[in-house]
Amino acid sequence: MSAPEPMLKRPCHIPEKAKFPVIDAHNHLFGDYDHEEMLKVMDEVGVRGFINVTGNTILPYENNCYTIQRRDIRVFVENYIKLHQGRFAAFTMSDFAQWGDPMLLKDNNFTDRAIQHLEEDVARGACGLKVTKELGLFFRDSAGSMIPVDDRRLFPVWQRAGELNAPVLIHVSDPVAFFLPVDERNEHYQTLQEFPHWSFHGSHFSKWELLEQRDRIVGGHPKTTFILPHVANNPEDLDYVSKLLDRFPNVYIDFSARIDELGRQPYSARDFFIAYQGRVLFGADMPVTTNIYRCYFRFLETNDEYFDYPDYIGRWGHSRWKIYGLHLPDSVLKKVYHENALRAISNLDIILDG
Repeated sequence: MSAPEPMLKRPCHIPEKAKFPVIDAHNHLFGDYDHEEMLKVMDEVGVRGFINVTGNTILPYENNCYTIQRRDIRVFVENYIKLHQGRFAAFTMSDFAQWGDPMLLKDNNFTDRAIQHLEEDVARGACGLKVTKELGLFFRDSAGSMIPVDDRRLFPVWQRAGELNAPVLIHVSDPVAFFLPVDERNEHYQTLQEFPHWSFHGSHFSKWELLEQRDRIVGGHPKTTFILPHVANNPEDLDYVSKLLDRFPNVYIDFSARIDELGRQPYSARDFFIAYQGRVLFGADMPVTTNIYRCYFRFLETNDEYFDYPDYIGRWGHSRWKIYGLHLPDSVLKKVYHENALRAISNLDIILDG
């Protein structure tokens, strides 16, 4: 049975352009987007800089979902960064860019190779290291053991990233409901029915074990900056995220692909953004379209009520609920839109004017 059509009528204020210049600090090359088409959209909505956090990969759309393939970071450097100075930047995944084969640590030299390729990509222009959720959920060593996020064999990678002033953007776990039984009580029931491989119910490590493992590497490397995406992968509990930020001064978060979670708790989310205004980065983590960016700006800038948002892969019409705007002060917007990214990512070469 389809959901009833709401009769609520409220004003709609969709910003055509962001109030201040925006650095999209968490996005990907979904498909092989033409750089001129991307710039056209970015200029129309006021996005000054675009960071492809998986710079040595490409994400083609296949079978109703985005997949991921590895390729040399020099393709993005030559065809985007160098062609449009000050508009594009990239992180590298180094040797963590591996899919299909669950064995990550095939021998004792993985860490050395990962560091070598991280150094090479930073020299080519990469400004950070990106690690996906496969660590802790999929990757195993040569003995067949699941590799925990805080495996000490990987510690030299996090240390070297800090020495290179390359922040580590590390995605650990997924929404809480992805770790629960897939039944009618699960708030992601429809999502997990459509994408059953997104369910981690019964995974080797629980969500909470994974977050504890992540927090141990953050605490163990205080000289390395960590960016914890998707509101530290726990937007369902902002009290937890607040305590995390209080505990670790080397942590930033982004809210990419999580305005659904934040927009259903607008009072708490607004208080959170104001309290931690210097620690939050803007990120969309969705295809580059005017409608998606404008929805993010509406969420941040307006006090609009009860409106729709794009789902995890950028589709409209799949909202699980409606969201509400935060109407953030200008001083907070400036930090979230670009100032925090420039501070967190020291090697970032994005030119805000001109």
